[in-house]
Amino acid sequence: MTTAASIIASTRQDPTWSDRLARTSVLVVDDEPGMRNFIARVLGPQCRRIELAASTGEAADWLAVEHFDVIVLDNILGNERGLNWLVRQRQKGFVPPVVLISAFADLEMAIEALHAGAADLILKPFRSNQLLNAVLRSVEQTRLKSENQVLRHQLRRGADPDQARLVGSSDAIEKIRATIARVAPLPSSVLLTGPSGTGKEVAARMIHGLSDRANGHFIAVNCAGILEDTVESELFGHVEGAFPGAGAHREGLFLHAQGGTLFLDEIAELPLTTQARLLRVIEDRRIRPLGAERELPVDLRLIFATNTDLEARVAEGRFRADLFFRINILHLHMPPLRARGGDVVELARMFMERLSRDLGLAPVEITPPVETALLAQPWPGNVRELRNLVERALILGRFPADVIAPDAPPPPDGTASG
Repeated sequence: MTTAASIIASTRQDPTWSDRLARTSVLVVDDEPGMRNFIARVLGPQCRRIELAASTGEAADWLAVEHFDVIVLDNILGNERGLNWLVRQRQKGFVPPVVLISAFADLEMAIEALHAGAADLILKPFRSNQLLNAVLRSVEQTRLKSENQVLRHQLRRGADPDQARLVGSSDAIEKIRATIARVAPLPSSVLLTGPSGTGKEVAARMIHGLSDRANGHFIAVNCAGILEDTVESELFGHVEGAFPGAGAHREGLFLHAQGGTLFLDEIAELPLTTQARLLRVIEDRRIRPLGAERELPVDLRLIFATNTDLEARVAEGRFRADLFFRINILHLHMPPLRARGGDVVELARMFMERLSRDLGLAPVEITPPVETALLAQPWPGNVRELRNLVERALILGRFPADVIAPDAPPPPDGTASG
């Protein structure tokens, strides 16, 4: 192994490598027809899609209209160096991970490739498995980076990714399930409405899980929880130096949701300027990171949610009418908990089982009097309020008396009833 090649550590292919490559799209940039054809023969049967470019100009044209997971780039392209082109592309915005191929490399060039943003370097002549491993490593690096950022985002939100099913057997919830089953396979955007705590995110996760994007990321964004001066950077990303404090470039959540679903909750809280940019994304399926010179194609499904009356917001001038009409194609209204009858008890039992396990506490029995009391509650906070009540019951070791028997006297031992 040469000095330059030894800088890139080899990785062993695991049993799922072929599955990951099967979902990968690759752009090959090489001015030699024979090399382009060889790479196409190696990667073509393994990858989802292969496109060939004979020059950096053709490559730029492809990047302007399509998203690729990896670029395989020759370093010598006629009178141009691939590394110089890569640096220019990085300065304009984002490009996918790049596997650089070269007939000659030393330690200095390997360092230069690293600084230019190349994910891997292989030397000519190379074997088929070297190329496949390099592409796989690049895909894995991108996947891990994306998953780390998505995980950090979920931790900041306090999201519960396990809640991906609607519990209950009432007519209201059965109708919701039937509608979800009908709309999930479609590519259209979905608007979920209903009071807070009715399970809009759970419904969105179900739509994602039943769609052909189920293997991609599901990223939920609380639009009301992002500061107005950072919302566009959070969603669309930014390049280095795009604004004061913008150090290294950052990929936004739209890019991290590539191939999956982006769920924009509390959509009514987006600033009007961001609403305008969102409308362009919906119509063109392209984003422009802050400070970038070019737009990037995105391939994802959008699901929106709100607990407010969007038509009233439009009338007040606080929500764009054109955006409202664009997102209100498939509309699904989530019923309040008080309209779901016996689902209250089913949900209470599910929360009791889950929370007792998570908290390491013995479950509290849901007796017939407790069931009757639960069914009689108005539940203004909906499912979220019910969950909080169950958690209180676990902590106290009993359901609070002020809920189960509102007129009951305080416990004789003087302990609080919650």
